[in-house]
Amino acid sequence: MNMFNWFMVAMKQYAVFSGRARRREYWYFVFTMLLIGLMLGIALGVVAVLVQLEPAMLANIFSILFFLGLLIPSIAVFVRRLHDTNRSAWWILIGIVPIIGGIVLFVFVVLDGTPGENRYGPDPKGRTAMNEVGASSQA
Repeated sequence: MNMFNWFMVAMKQYAVFSGRARRREYWYFVFTMLLIGLMLGIALGVVAVLVQLEPAMLANIFSILFFLGLLIPSIAVFVRRLHDTNRSAWWILIGIVPIIGGIVLFVFVVLDGTPGENRYGPDPKGRTAMNEVGASSQA
């Protein structure tokens, strides 16, 4: 699957806060969201110059609408990503702590998910805990 397909996988689960999300689903959602925002921002800047509008005003309106439109799916995919690492959505609150909170959350979304089923559902990669134990003992 390409990056846009992974973005659509996350968007189809627009407000689903249960279950688990692979790292790939999370990061492709984030990168696609940034790429779309950048492309639309550039396009709006060109349009603003062509019709002689104030580019900053148009960019602010666009940014607010874009942010609000993707707020719920962004939080949902983030919660599912935390679930994949067997962490509660309450861990989002650590982001309130300046610098340290952001670093901790970044580490959580970078970590590999829990192999096999955890309390949030089956492994989205289809692994089982027993397969992981056997694979690591053979290595």
